[in-house]
Amino acid sequence: MGMQDAYDEMKDPEEEQEQKPLPQPQPEVKKTTGSTGASRAAAQPSAPEEELPTFEEPGTEQRAWYVVHCYSGYENKVRHNLEQRIETMGMKDKIFDVVIPTQEEIEVKDGKRRTVERHVFPGYVLVNMIMTEESWYVVRNTPGVTGFVGMGNQPTPLRPEEVAQILKRMEAEAPHVKVTFKVGERVRIVDGPFNDFRGTVAEIDQERNKVRVMVNFFGRETPVELDFLQVEKA
Repeated sequence: MGMQDAYDEMKDPEEEQEQKPLPQPQPEVKKTTGSTGASRAAAQPSAPEEELPTFEEPGTEQRAWYVVHCYSGYENKVRHNLEQRIETMGMKDKIFDVVIPTQEEIEVKDGKRRTVERHVFPGYVLVNMIMTEESWYVVRNTPGVTGFVGMGNQPTPLRPEEVAQILKRMEAEAPHVKVTFKVGERVRIVDGPFNDFRGTVAEIDQERNKVRVMVNFFGRETPVELDFLQVEKA
């Protein structure tokens, strides 16, 4: 299972992510004596233990990138918690890096441009580690972490080409432009010689950051190619 499977599970990054609260610890149950307490304890169902994944033989483990799922909106908190656990539990020789894939994005709102940092994969954190029972336990039991991405209970490392693609996207020099319009929608031109003209989106070229808009000139529909930042939803 690769990162593409994780993509399919994720919500649309453009949608506002729901802020889910972290689970609250359960109050401690005091022990009771006598048959009544024993019968109550017997009546309480025990929580099933999570099945451990299989691990490589000691000495054969390899360093790799793994995808960890967490509560949406708590990616930074999970990274902070995990980095603290790595330090206090002496796991620097097994867990090397914790990364939240982000990308600079330019959005246009009310004619104003602003640059924001957006999570590329909301609800997911990347961890570079050697997968052992001990390192798995440290990551899996970090507050906010809900599990590893993989087949069943078995964490699946990312392929090298997937890691390279993610890192390349993060290191892109030019910020990504957030597109708020779709083909067929009405837009208003906000910059350039056609400023304040209105038209219909005919084509969107994501690679070139270009949009083709059909504008009405003297009763004729004429295609005009513009940058993403030159138009906004009408």
